[in-house]
Amino acid sequence: MSNNLRSTCDGILQKVATVKDRVPGVVAMITDRSANIYEGVAGERMLGAGQAMTTDTVFAIFSTTKAITGTAVLQCVEDGKLDLDAPAKTYVPDIGKLEVLDGFDADGKPKLRAPKRDITTRMLMLHTAGLGYDFFNANYLRMAQEHGQPSVITCSKASLQTPLLFDPGDKWEYGSNIDWCGQIVESIRGQRLGEVMAERIFAPLGMEDITFSLTPSMRARLAVIHQRESDGSLTPLPDLQLPPDPEVHMGGHGLYASIGEYMKFIRMWLNDGAGLGGRVLKKETVEAAVRNGLRADQAVTMLPGVIATLSNDAEFFPGLKKSWSYTFMVNDEDAPTGRPAGAIGWAGLANTFFWIDRKNGFGGYWATQILPFGDPTSFGGYVDFETAAYATGEARAAA
Repeated sequence: MSNNLRSTCDGILQKVATVKDRVPGVVAMITDRSANIYEGVAGERMLGAGQAMTTDTVFAIFSTTKAITGTAVLQCVEDGKLDLDAPAKTYVPDIGKLEVLDGFDADGKPKLRAPKRDITTRMLMLHTAGLGYDFFNANYLRMAQEHGQPSVITCSKASLQTPLLFDPGDKWEYGSNIDWCGQIVESIRGQRLGEVMAERIFAPLGMEDITFSLTPSMRARLAVIHQRESDGSLTPLPDLQLPPDPEVHMGGHGLYASIGEYMKFIRMWLNDGAGLGGRVLKKETVEAAVRNGLRADQAVTMLPGVIATLSNDAEFFPGLKKSWSYTFMVNDEDAPTGRPAGAIGWAGLANTFFWIDRKNGFGGYWATQILPFGDPTSFGGYVDFETAAYATGEARAAA
């Protein structure tokens, strides 16, 4: 690691932890194909509690869980146990019961009808199945507020039984698709999703500090989620945690991890599916999985924050064309940070962000615990962090 990279990134982390609208704490790391080349921390696990942020701090990684579940799906395909284009109800019959929501009648009751076609696992992987989230979609929010639709944060089976927002395959909308993918994996493997991941992904990659149910050690190192108030201040929410023994291992958002563990997962994608303890995916699977899977008339769009306490309007690289793969966002044009076209990445609800640049052989992860999503200080710091990784020449060195 160059001194320039360390000093620049340390400065970015210190800035976001000390400015007026500060973050409570941050952990950020960069890896090349072999090992981490930067690890930095700043701030506290919870404001005012006196526990400094450390590299082994544990985070709710929310939607950065999705790529790991997607990997488990791809393993089922490699083993000949899953046809991405077969009806998903072949594996999980309950998904065949979902109906399309065509608005509400004069009495406010949902108007439901049968979908024009079956949902496939490919649609789920690409977020084109018709599913959404209540914090990004006004109709889902209305279903929650007026008709008792449970939040996915409950990690319950009932929270998956949501109506479809459009006919499967029609367009792209980000939502609970990968939670259903987790159910498909469980059906095929005959194990809970966490057990599948532990055996088939975490073990070959040496990932230990990652789970759906916190161990006592991980709980002792847990960063607290904070709420950004309208005046910019932060309120710690120590009771805001996912269920300790979830009914469903939610493949879309349910994992807790320390960030060093996720870097091992990023390195697997940089190394064509290989880990230090064995191969996780075939090289040809990786090469196919990182390419855009959407049709020409489908695109990744801005995520509208319809629940202000959970998300701002949020978008990576506004104005640039973006698509979706299995299961990452793909930037189809060079990004202003230096990220090249064809790189992949995504984010988690409490303002965690990562990118994977297979062309140059490096990637990074930025972790805070703040709601709403798209926090200006955290996201701005992340963009500066990624930009620094390219500006200091580490990408050229890694390549």
